[in-house]
Parts: sequence; C-alpha cells; structure tokens
Amino acid sequence: MWDDAFPSFLIGLREGLEAGLIVSILVATLVRAEARSRLPQVWTGVLAAIAVAMSFGAVLTFTAASMPQTAQEAFGGVLSVIAVAFVTAMVFWMRRSARNLSSELKQKVTGALAMGSGMLILTSFLAVGREGLETALFLWTTAQAAGESAGPLTGAAIGLVLAAGLCWGLYRRVLKINLTKFFTATGVVLIVIAAGVLGYGLRDLQEGGVLPGKTAYAVDLAGSIDAGSWYSTLIQGVFNLMPTMTWLQVVAYVAYLAVVMTLFVRGVRVTAPKARPEPKPQSATQRPAQSSAEGSADGSGEGSTAPKPAAARRRPVWVVPAAVVAVPAVVAGLFVALGRPKPAGDQTVAVSETDCGKGFTAPAPGRQTFQMHNTGHQASEVYLVDPSTNAVYGEIEGLAPGTTRDLVATVAGGTYAWRCVPASGKAVTSKAVTVTGGGAAKPVAPVSEQDLAAPLKSYKAYVGKGLDTLFGQTRTLQHDIEGGHLDKARTDWLTAHRTYASLGAAYGTFEDFDKKIDGRADGLPGGERDKDFSGFLRLEYGLWHGHSAKELTGPARQLSTDVAGLRKAFPSQDFDPGDLPLRAHEILENTLQFELTGDTDEGSGTNLATADANLAGTRELLTVLKPLLTDRAPKVLPTVDTDIDRVQKLLDAQHDGGHWTPVEKLSAADRQRLDGATGQLLEDLAPIPDLLEIRKSA
Repeated sequence: MWDDAFPSFLIGLREGLEAGLIVSILVATLVRAEARSRLPQVWTGVLAAIAVAMSFGAVLTFTAASMPQTAQEAFGGVLSVIAVAFVTAMVFWMRRSARNLSSELKQKVTGALAMGSGMLILTSFLAVGREGLETALFLWTTAQAAGESAGPLTGAAIGLVLAAGLCWGLYRRVLKINLTKFFTATGVVLIVIAAGVLGYGLRDLQEGGVLPGKTAYAVDLAGSIDAGSWYSTLIQGVFNLMPTMTWLQVVAYVAYLAVVMTLFVRGVRVTAPKARPEPKPQSATQRPAQSSAEGSADGSGEGSTAPKPAAARRRPVWVVPAAVVAVPAVVAGLFVALGRPKPAGDQTVAVSETDCGKGFTAPAPGRQTFQMHNTGHQASEVYLVDPSTNAVYGEIEGLAPGTTRDLVATVAGGTYAWRCVPASGKAVTSKAVTVTGGGAAKPVAPVSEQDLAAPLKSYKAYVGKGLDTLFGQTRTLQHDIEGGHLDKARTDWLTAHRTYASLGAAYGTFEDFDKKIDGRADGLPGGERDKDFSGFLRLEYGLWHGHSAKELTGPARQLSTDVAGLRKAFPSQDFDPGDLPLRAHEILENTLQFELTGDTDEGSGTNLATADANLAGTRELLTVLKPLLTDRAPKVLPTVDTDIDRVQKLLDAQHDGGHWTPVEKLSAADRQRLDGATGQLLEDLAPIPDLLEIRKSA
C-alpha cells in the first residue's frame, strides 16, 4: 500500500506544513499583540477551511461515481490536469513567497484586528482554504490513479499528523528546520509526481474519447516487465509510469518535466531580496486612545466611555464556529442528495412468478438504482432486459424470498422490462415500459444453449482427438515401463501428461475418470504410498523416486485402462455448454494455484510444462468462443491474446529442449514476473463467464 500512499503522504506533509505555518504565524501575531481573545476567530476560519475542503472532496467523489464509465474517465482526466496546474503553481508560489510569508500575514492580521471579528475569520479562512482545496483535489486524483482510496488516505493522514507535529515544534521553538531547503526538496519531488499525474490524466482523457491516440503506444513493456512485481508497483504508484504508455503521455511527461523542473531549479538559484523588517504589532495597551466618536469597528473602542447596555445579550461563542463548519457540509449534502439518481421513482419493484415487475414505471435516462424485492416463496434471478432483443442491462442472482437488494443499471431511450426466473419454475417477463430521451447504455447480448452449440461441438471434437492421441501415448508409456526403459518412460510420461493437461475445459465432464487419471495424493491416508493413488502423478512419483519397473508396471497398466475407458465414454458424457465460458477462466486459475506454486510436483520438476499445456488448452477454448466474444466484447480478445503471448514468452524462457526449470528453482524476479503476468491474464479473462452466461428467457 505504501506505493500508493507515498504521493499523498508527501502532499499531506507539504500542504499540512504550509497551512500549519500560516496558522502558527496568525496565532503568534495575535499573542504578541496581546489579543488572545481573538484566537477563537482564527480557529473558526481554520475549521471553516477544513470543512470546505472535505465537502469539496465529497462532491468530487459523488460526481464521478454517478457518471457513466467513459464520462468518469473524462472527468477524472480533466481534474488530474487541473490538479497538476494547482500543484505546479503551489510549489512555485511557496518558493517565491516563503521568505516574505510571515511579514505579509502579520500585516493582514494587524489590519483585520482593526476591522472586526468577521475580517479575522475571513483572513484565516482564506490563508488556509487554498491549501485545503489543493489537498482535496490532489488526493482525489491520486486515489483515482491508484484505483483505491485506502492507501492515498492513509498516506495523507500520516503526512498531516507529521506536519502538525513539526508546526507545534516550530511554534514552541523546540525544533529548527531549514524551511527553504525543505520546500525546495519537496518541490522537486512533487514536480516529478505531478508529471506522472499529468500523464495519467491525459490517458483518462484518451479513454474517455476527449483526446485521440489511445492506441498509439510509444512504450509497451508489458511483455518484459512484470506488472505485479514490487518494483513495478512502486514505480506505478509513486510516479504513475505505466509499462504501456501512449505517445501523448510520453511527450507530455517529458515536456512538463523538462520545462517545469528547469524553471524551478533556476528560480531556486536566484537570491530573493530580503524582506524589510516589519514593525512589531502594537499591543492593545500601546494603541493610541480613541475618542468616543472614533470607536473601533466592532464597538469595542478603547477611548469610549459609554457604558454597555446592561440587558445586552452576548452571543454564545460556539454559534459562529458551528455555523461556518456546518454550512459547507450541508451544502455538499444537498448537492449529493439532489444530484443522486432516484431509484425509479423511489418505488420498489417486485420479483416473483405472479408479481414480476410490479411497481415498475419508466425511469429517466441515466444511471438508476432499482430496489428489487422478492415477494415470492423461492429464490429467484431477475434481469432488466430489452424484451425485443433479450439484451440484459442489469441482473441479480439468488435473490432470496422476502429480501431486497439494489440493482444499478444505466438506461437510455428504449424499451425495458423485468424478467424473473424462479429457482424452479418458468421465467416470467413483466409488462414493458418505454424510456424516452438520449444517452447511451451498453447491454449484454443474451447467450442461449443454441448459441453455444457450435462452439461446444468444435471443442468436443478437439477433446476427442486429444483423447485418441493420449490413448496411444499412455500405451507407449506402459510399454516403456514393462520393458524396463525408465529413462524413455520419463520422457514419454511428460509428453502424455502435457496432452492430458491441454484438455482442461473438459475436466468437469470426465466425471470420475479425472480423479483416476490425474488425481493427487492429498487427503489419502497413505499419501503417495496409498493403494488408491493412481494415474500420472503416481507414475511421476515412482519414476523420479527410484521405483523399479516392476513396481510401476501395475500403475502404468491401470493408467492405460483408465484412459481407454475415458476415450470410450466421452462421446456419451453430458458436457454442459455453460461450462465452456467458465473454463476460460478456471483452467489458468487452477494453474496459478497448483502448477505455479509447485504444489502438484511429485519429483519431475515439470510444473511449468503442465502450465504451458494449460495455456494451450485455454487458447484452444478461446478460439471456439471467438465468434460469440467478438460480437459482444470486441476489445476482450485482443487484450487476452496479448496477455497469453506475454505468459507464453515467460514460459518459453524456462525450458531448453525437454528440460524445464522447476518452480522452486526460478529466481525471485522470474517467479514474480510469471505470477504477475498470469494474474493479469486471469483478470482480463474474468469478464468472459458473465458475457457468455446462459440466461433463461420467457
């Protein structure tokens, strides 16, 4: 988390120190002027500034969350560019103003003392408010870049607490810090971080369609850099430099860094003129006496002899601070409440065989939240669909009887209805409503068993051919062992095992044969020596642990028998078409869990060879699913293909001829790179089961 927290830590430390110094100067000025009674007014302004900054952050968060995805990207990109402008201006302003900041603030406080409490509140509010707004905006943009808020908020909190401690030490004169050097050093680091935020923001604008060139890559190191490694994560989190960057990002990053850093460093070298000493603020006892006609603006003129009315009521001291803190929060709350999309007229939509869609009225276009309440007696699935095409805009699975859950969907102009699918029973479609207006909504095209019939037929043919090959390979392995040719048996074992591993999408269909052919020793009372331990892994253990040909003959014959039985049974086995999209993700999920951890290694050290076969099986599965995926999500397969090529290159680098590097002998860097690339591939494969899920229709 530190990689995401560091930029926010730095901005929290620097902005907190700036704001803290300002507050310290304000407080010290009042103390020296013997006007301690005015200190609550300073703290009121400070609290108001904090409230405004937090409210600003809340409004930014809500505004982005209520937008469609492309609009969120464009909105985030614009704010990232604005944040860069603010941070750039801030580092230059502090470099220029640090020497004269104290004298300028003292002058403002001295003037505010003569003009009343309101002016002193405004002075402290304006002095601190700028830092608060800058901090809120920068934190929001760094959280967007990180994709999570815990790290940035934690870093900012640590920075602010540390800044508060430093300011207290400076005020109490127990610490001495060269502030010029501090702000110069942090300014240099912030400029580098801001360059990365600028690149990230421009990328968001490209993804949101505001700027062109989102596929014009200047740098693409995704195939050679492990995105999940510690160093890659650190660089991405701190500097927002990605393995893949467009030409616009690279040019903007280099140009910003070159221009701004040069100007900043040159400015540091210029010696600023010393500020003229400011006259010490006069204390209340040193001010010239005023006449009764020249009382101070707040009615407390020291020359006035007129007694105050006895009945005059004093306003409670907490009223003004409470008001200035509450007002920004209330305004932000109203903004969020009034801007939030209403859940379809604030009506609950019923889900059941008899009441499906009851309470549903035509919503306004945009992002909507529907409260789905199951009024029936059994669990149900519910879909928001276009009844003419069966396209799905939103869904809830497993809605239990009597329960209510929110369904969030984006609607545009068109026709909509609810489809309720009880756990046992016929699907029911509600009366359709028509939504008028513009906007854009991206439904998921429905998939039926008929749609998956052709891919299933192609994949079954692939598996059938693989089983024919496997049958011959296991017979050869059996003959090797029966003839005592154990060296050849080891080679032929790997060939046969790779063939079986490439049939991963059919494992669920193989029924009990899979346990016999490729079952593990885990859970067996005798472990590897257990009589029920059979198949490829039993032979692997024996071949690489010095077992004799006589000991291995029985397991080899049993493996051949089991493969022959599977080959004969497979054509009549029930292959659920819904398994195909599920296996697109699950094959490599098991690879990451078992093969890439070495958990299934029984001595051969060939887990990476098995992983390579699993990858080939996934590639074949995606080939048969390609027509369905291309129609529904044309961007998924190109991304997945790139990921597969990356994993393939990493696996290819770990074998030479028939020898594969054992998992436990991989270097830490190679292992991290392979795990990271496989994890990224799994992440990009994850949407496929949802895209190709079979959904019931009425």
